[in-house]
Amino acid sequence: MLALIQRVSEAAVRVNGDVTGAIQAGLLVFYCAERGDDEAGCERLLGRLLKLRCFADEQGKMNRSVVDTAGGLLIIPQFTLAADTRSGTRPSFTGAAAPDEGRRLFDRFVALARAAHPEVATGVFGADMKVSLVNDGPVTLWLRHP
Repeated sequence: MLALIQRVSEAAVRVNGDVTGAIQAGLLVFYCAERGDDEAGCERLLGRLLKLRCFADEQGKMNRSVVDTAGGLLIIPQFTLAADTRSGTRPSFTGAAAPDEGRRLFDRFVALARAAHPEVATGVFGADMKVSLVNDGPVTLWLRHP
């Protein structure tokens, strides 16, 4: 399970011109389920995400989490994070979970996030999405489970 996380001042996602999710300050999370991932991985990844200290404290050090700052989460499904680009010029996505399994795990991850955090917005699984963001810092981090 992979998550590419960007600390943002604001972020939004549109599908067919309509905003399906938007947040102000918080974390933009690009989420990818890989083959062999399970629901327990969703729980562990979310736990790490919510505790990740990537926001500045009073001294300017990254010591605060999205929970500490009451920031939003915008979770975007993105199977392309599993791309294998080691050879050739066309990425292979064989490492990504099959679409039905990817959707199931994305839905589970979002449900867990909504149960644990007050502000959660999402993209639409399988849709052609347009994501806009203002990266704060910039801060961009990878989380991988296990």
